Amino acid sequence: MTRVALVGSGKIGEMICDLLIGSGDYELTLIDASQSQLDKVADCAQLNKVCMKIEDPEALADVLQGHFAVMSASPYFLTKIIVRAAVAANVHYLDLTEDVRSTVLVRELAKDAKTAFIPQCGLAPGFISIVAKSMCDKFDELDTVRLRVGALPRYPTNSLTYNLTWSTDGVINEYCEPCESIIENKKVLVPALAQREEFSLDGITYETFNTSGGLGSLSETLDGKVRNLSYQTIRYPGHRDIMKTLLDDLRLSERRDLLKDILEYAVPATFQDVVFIFVTVSGKKDGRLLQDTYANKVYGREIEGVERAAIQITTASAICAMLDLLRDGHLPQSGFVRQEQVSVEKFLANRFGKNYAPYSD
Repeated sequence: MTRVALVGSGKIGEMICDLLIGSGDYELTLIDASQSQLDKVADCAQLNKVCMKIEDPEALADVLQGHFAVMSASPYFLTKIIVRAAVAANVHYLDLTEDVRSTVLVRELAKDAKTAFIPQCGLAPGFISIVAKSMCDKFDELDTVRLRVGALPRYPTNSLTYNLTWSTDGVINEYCEPCESIIENKKVLVPALAQREEFSLDGITYETFNTSGGLGSLSETLDGKVRNLSYQTIRYPGHRDIMKTLLDDLRLSERRDLLKDILEYAVPATFQDVVFIFVTVSGKKDGRLLQDTYANKVYGREIEGVERAAIQITTASAICAMLDLLRDGHLPQSGFVRQEQVSVEKFLANRFGKNYAPYSD
């Protein structure tokens, strides 16, 4: 049994527990500041629960001693504490953050580390970078790479045409922070919620717009190799304009805690969702200008008798797959590790990565 720790027992953390413990290969220490949240996770012999506030890296490091790795399924603002605890405990580190500044800190701490530091192990950033880089490798010369991802309710009923399916803090953060892009061969920062576009799929119209963090380290990996690179979130039409009103006109970007309270009070969660993954790469191959496209939908569904949202399935499966690959020696064992260092074939062949296979109800 491989002993790992997980900080955060929310919706994603709960499914990570189920996947790892269900595999029969992991013993898990689950850490959370809320005892009531920990109580929602079923007890079993392979699970040890620890209720503690994540305030002190040294205190957390004491709990992490003797573990193979620590995984963070916590809000992005706790990253600095958890990653410092990983350094102090000399354990591998994996997280799900989309926050660019948090990842800068992870990279700095990974420079002289004897263990691996693997941030952004979720859907986007995460799997989307693995898909895009594997597609890029098929071209002799790259022109434009577009990454589009969205977790949407299948049956929207409110004016936002949206339901909460993952971290509210994470959603607000990606709607507020600047977004990395490459435009005409130059790395630039563009504003969130900008550059709105539309596309249709299966007779349904969607909108896309800039959100922060989805590229992960891909903009650095492809810098100097691609003319244009962008990441946008997929939503139903009208969502962007309402969020822009809330964040910009009403200045709730300056009062994120208030916006979080409003959204969690008024916008219901749902397990009936669908994750869209859409990547297009254009460039030259054998002297011809060609385009390659990856399109996938992953639906929320019942797994082992429990109803799971698509965003739970994709996010939890991605970080579990990266942990598996690290444990089995398929990833570097020290330093900063980028998602795109994994081939999409190796990821999808993994027992957890197989949850990304197209599914239809």
